[in-house]
Amino acid sequence: MLNLNDIMETINMIKQDNLDIRTVTMGISLLDCADSDAKAACDKIYEKITRKAGNLVKVGEQLEKEYGIPIINKRISVTPISMIAASSKADPIIYAKTLQKAADATGVNFLGGYSALVHKGFSAGDRELIESIPYALSETKNICSSVNIGSTKSGINMDAVKLLGETIVKTAEITKEDNCIGCAKLVVFCNAPEDNPFMAGAFHGVGEPDCVINVGVSGPGVVSAALKDFKGDLGEVAETIKRTAFKITRMGQLIGTEASKRLDVPFGIVDLSLAPTPAVGDSVAHILEAMGLEKCGTHGTTAALALLNDAVKKGGVMASSSVGGLSGAFIPVSEDAGMISAAREGTLKIEKLEAMTAVCSVGLDMIAVPGETPPEVISAIIADEAAIGMVNSKTTAVRIIPAIGKKSGEELNFGGLLGKAPIMDLNLKDSPKEFIERAGRIPAPLQSLKN
Repeated sequence: MLNLNDIMETINMIKQDNLDIRTVTMGISLLDCADSDAKAACDKIYEKITRKAGNLVKVGEQLEKEYGIPIINKRISVTPISMIAASSKADPIIYAKTLQKAADATGVNFLGGYSALVHKGFSAGDRELIESIPYALSETKNICSSVNIGSTKSGINMDAVKLLGETIVKTAEITKEDNCIGCAKLVVFCNAPEDNPFMAGAFHGVGEPDCVINVGVSGPGVVSAALKDFKGDLGEVAETIKRTAFKITRMGQLIGTEASKRLDVPFGIVDLSLAPTPAVGDSVAHILEAMGLEKCGTHGTTAALALLNDAVKKGGVMASSSVGGLSGAFIPVSEDAGMISAAREGTLKIEKLEAMTAVCSVGLDMIAVPGETPPEVISAIIADEAAIGMVNSKTTAVRIIPAIGKKSGEELNFGGLLGKAPIMDLNLKDSPKEFIERAGRIPAPLQSLKN
């Protein structure tokens, strides 16, 4: 039975604390679209996406009006395109353009899955797709790309790490007239989840159903508001965050279930990640500061983030038996007002961010670095982050943007949800080039042998 106080509390969360559903994402398998004729494959891809997701935006807008809950993005994720392109051996760009055409037809905000899974090596089509990423992201608007280069079970594919460093720099150069935006649509993963609804890393895993609805909730502002003026000890802080995460997740479960019914598609998961925005009061950094840190990035930040991430997960799993994806706390620098402020002031440095990624949902996300950064340094950053994920059996990722023509202390301004990215200092004096050029594979850790 609905409680009036709960209803009023939810209304206040939406109006005052930036509570929203960040995304309703439809995952679509394209395995049955593979064809030795690339044009035939693309025709089948376009037909299936538009047939399955033709009403996705319409249903999302209906749910927004009926429940009064903002749904910021409606998105699609598809089977990693390298798997589909392998059948035809054609230029993968034709598939990127087909996905853009499908995104335009369905009206979604983003379509993810221009992706490859190469954690144990390259199979047919993988290398060609990775090499095409700079051109695919420069020639499309709504298409997102991801590459999984490592896992706890397989180790880290350092050949792919080397290639991705070069790919990211090239993507930045090709899109430099548009703030190097291509790099904001490319994520490099270790232990990538198959059901992640968040961009730019979403793809539809091969173990997923033919079609599924996944929901990503948000709510840093709600957690921050719950902790404002809170005087309890850290155990009580954790309990407050758990109760708040429970409420946020229940809302995501409701929207996902309803979207599933109306689209006649199975409901998959709620990803209960706290996804910040540049809006005032919608910041993960401000949650950490509400716990008692003077500024995000100071000593104690990693411990506070660990508490937050754990409490969010515990509250979420009590609210839904379908929690999945990444689920925890995101720390994208450009998309979080508190992170932006801390980076500008020099309190938050890339070394501290790397430490924080060991205890949060993803990794080094939306980090802008000097445009002169060489590819081997980008590769080394990816390798460091992948090592954290591999050894700790968790997802880590890198979404890094070499700001061509800019130096540390300057800024990239993307606008919208992508926000502003202060360009952060890197150690460019001491090169990791020889290490990266060794390539090969970093073996899986001992803890991978669990069978």
